Amino acid sequence: MKIILIMFAGVFSIHLSFAQLKVTPTCPTFIVDVLEGTVNESLFTYSGMAEIEKKFPCFSSAKEETNGSTCGGVFYKDKDISFYTERDYIEVGEHFKGKLSIPLMGASRNSLFSQLGNPKIKDVSWDAYQTKYGILILYYNKAGKINKLQFSNRGAESIKLCE
Repeated sequence: MKIILIMFAGVFSIHLSFAQLKVTPTCPTFIVDVLEGTVNESLFTYSGMAEIEKKFPCFSSAKEETNGSTCGGVFYKDKDISFYTERDYIEVGEHFKGKLSIPLMGASRNSLFSQLGNPKIKDVSWDAYQTKYGILILYYNKAGKINKLQFSNRGAESIKLCE
């Protein structure tokens, strides 16, 4: 009986030695500082793809940069945050899984003056605020609540957004 158990254990061990373990990459919590224009204090709107992928290896997709004609970047669909590295801006969606330095998501359009001042450009569905690092664009749903934000080190005159 012992010999059978030892043989079984040996065959099972050999079988396990050929199995490959796949590690699921884990990411730290995304902490977006909208007043400073940073993510986790070390990533900026102009950070490169390699730097972002190293800091947050759990990305859902990445699109290579070309010469500025595409929307290359690193995307985290399950976290609802996108780094458009080719066009130097970061986008945070309404289902963002992380922390914002100012709780903007879902905030009313009329409640922002004390934190952000007057917008530089105003539209029906969005406002653009001048910041010390560039521009912060807030998008509103039909109820007048913030449902998306984008920030860039570029100004309102030179930013090129992706659809």
